[in-house]
Amino acid sequence: MSDIRVASRYAKSLLELAQEQGALEEVNRDMQLFTKTVQQNRDLAMAISSPIIQNAKKQAILKAVFFGKVHKLTLAIFEVLSRKNRESFLPLIAKQFESQYAESQGIKIAQIVTPFALTPELRTNFEKLVSQKTGSSKVQLTEKVDTSLIGGYVLNIGDLQIDESVKSKLAGLKVQMLDKSYEHLI
Repeated sequence: MSDIRVASRYAKSLLELAQEQGALEEVNRDMQLFTKTVQQNRDLAMAISSPIIQNAKKQAILKAVFFGKVHKLTLAIFEVLSRKNRESFLPLIAKQFESQYAESQGIKIAQIVTPFALTPELRTNFEKLVSQKTGSSKVQLTEKVDTSLIGGYVLNIGDLQIDESVKSKLAGLKVQMLDKSYEHLI
């Protein structure tokens, strides 16, 4: 079974269990915290995915880092995954959970990539654009800075990508110039 399917199944089970226990919002915040913590701490990410570190040690690490900061259900899923030797799936499970949570709440997730940090006004404008494109009033926009874009933006909404970056426009011009289909006109 593929990693994404395994992660999706665990995420779905966690989502359903969190709904039953009335802890959906807390567990969603926990998954966001987990994702952010793993992204910011390379050592933690490596420890979780390392085949050398024993499961009990990984479980102890997760408990030490997150105890008192996350809901008991979140700690329980960490424990279950550690016992079943599936803790390396945690980052993917967290992402799948966030995606399934957003879908269950009617929230559209989008990512905006720009060569600079967005101002609050620009952020609001992009949220409105996502809302118009999707027909949803609930939008979760994540920002990413990529200076190689030079200017413009790349907006990803699910499978839709709107690339209005200077980098892609220049690449398009380069392809046209190298095409030489204009030579017969000379």
